[in-house]
Amino acid sequence: MSPVFDCTTPEGRRDGIAKATAGVRHGDLVVLPTDTLYGIGADAFTPDAVQRLLDAKGRGREMPPPVLVAEVRTVDGLATDVPDYARALIERYWPGPLTLVLKAQPSLMWDLGDTGGTVAVRMPDHEIALELLREVGPMAVSSANRTGHPASRTVVDAATQLGPSVQFYLDGGPVTGGLPSTIVDCTHTEPVILRHGAIDGDEIMALAAEHLELPTDQPGEPAPVSEESNDE
Repeated sequence: MSPVFDCTTPEGRRDGIAKATAGVRHGDLVVLPTDTLYGIGADAFTPDAVQRLLDAKGRGREMPPPVLVAEVRTVDGLATDVPDYARALIERYWPGPLTLVLKAQPSLMWDLGDTGGTVAVRMPDHEIALELLREVGPMAVSSANRTGHPASRTVVDAATQLGPSVQFYLDGGPVTGGLPSTIVDCTHTEPVILRHGAIDGDEIMALAAEHLELPTDQPGEPAPVSEESNDE
């Protein structure tokens, strides 16, 4: 049986973070609490681990997982051509339940699935998640449930669905959010909401409108983007 660490206590949190960090660095999977739902995570730069994450969820490569980060500055290492309105959204809503789909840096040595040259990035507002991310670096994280089944709000929910396919479980208590993050496609001149979630879409669009870089000429064809139903 995979170990469950009680991260609601200082001792359990230290032990859990340390052992999960070592495991993730070796390609293991971990269930962790976030500000929205419990997630299943892997080192974003370990393709075999990302594939095991997809397998654990019963999901194909056509639905790649988002990437969670602990620092805003990491975005420029993962994405390119980040528009001003996306940076404004980051400044307002990160850390928090907002996932931005951006153009991925083409030089990155990773394989998240069939992304269409994009990456979905989020900075969660949860200290246990952030502590693990600071130790491990960017992680591929999706909701801790089998595809088509209810999302997990407790570590027991996650363990019931995922069982031994996950090597470490970090128990941070029941999540208080419960709604998935809002997903916004930021690969075009103007943002497009791909999924409505914890942050109101009208509020997002109003803020983005204040920072749009409107072209003086007719825009070309929009860049392709994978509009997958990411659920973190």
